[in-house]
Parts: sequence; structure tokens; C-alpha cells
Amino acid sequence: MQAKYPKESRTTLTDLVLPSETNPLNNLFGGELLARMDRAASIAARRHSRRIVVTASVNHVAFNKAIPLGSVVTVEAAVSRAFKSSMEIFIDVWVEDRESGNRTKANEAIYTFVAVDETGAPVTVPPLEPETELEKQRYDAALRRKQLSLVLAGKMKPQDATELKALFEDKK
Repeated sequence: MQAKYPKESRTTLTDLVLPSETNPLNNLFGGELLARMDRAASIAARRHSRRIVVTASVNHVAFNKAIPLGSVVTVEAAVSRAFKSSMEIFIDVWVEDRESGNRTKANEAIYTFVAVDETGAPVTVPPLEPETELEKQRYDAALRRKQLSLVLAGKMKPQDATELKALFEDKK
């Protein structure tokens, strides 16, 4: 199976924050943002795998900056690493200043999707070949996150998590 590049899965969703999507502080509901991120990540995973994809987990979400009513919000998602049937999707959320048009990173998240066939059985996905320095950093970190998740779930012995162990080894 031929490798694909993160740019082939890149998905950008831009939308406006409306009154019905805000909390009493007039900021975007966290759940609304999660749904937007899930949609963008789903499209990115489908573009990479060209298969039906399902959300397997939401591994990390950081709500670093409130997104006020009336803001233009851009959700950017791309596959950061592909495993056998699963794909890690890294999502960046940007908010556009209403007056200057400058974009500021507001939030980020990491989702995992699994490619499946019509019966729901997992199917193999193409490998990913990162190109930029950021893509390479996210690619390397994805394996550590996967190993940590497997260890915590009891599906991998800590001593077998070689990428995690390398973080803590004495480099003398």
C-alpha cells in the first residue's frame, strides 16, 4: 500500500459562532466545538483511508481560549500518524479577530479514528509519510501516545513500550 502525506488529508472547516451555540458567557459551547472537531477529523481520516471511518477515541482536548459569539472559527485537521487500521488526527482550532483579521490558535485536540468495511470490521489503512518538521514531530509523538494508551488500557506491558521508555532513559 502506497504511503500518503498529511497534506492529502488536510481538512479546513470555517464557520461563524452563532447565538444558539453559546453559553451564558456568550462563548462557544465546548460540546459544539467538539462536534466541529469531530467532523473535520472524520473528513481527514476518510481522505487518508478512503474508507468508512469511526471515532475510536478523543485522546486530548485543550480548551485554551474562549471563542466569543460572532467569531470566525477555523478547524484544521490532518492525519498525524497511521497505524494498522487506526489513524491519529491532530486538530488545530483558530479564532479570527473580528477587526484585524489576525488568527490566534485557540484550541487543539487529538482524535483517533478507525477505518472499517461495510460490516464494521477494521481494515488496513495506508502508511503516512510526514514532510514538514511539525508533521514529523506530531508523527513521532503519536507512537508515544499510542503506547501510553495501550499501557494504561492493560493491552501492552510497560517494558514493551520502547518509545515511552526512551523518554526516561539516562542519556549519559
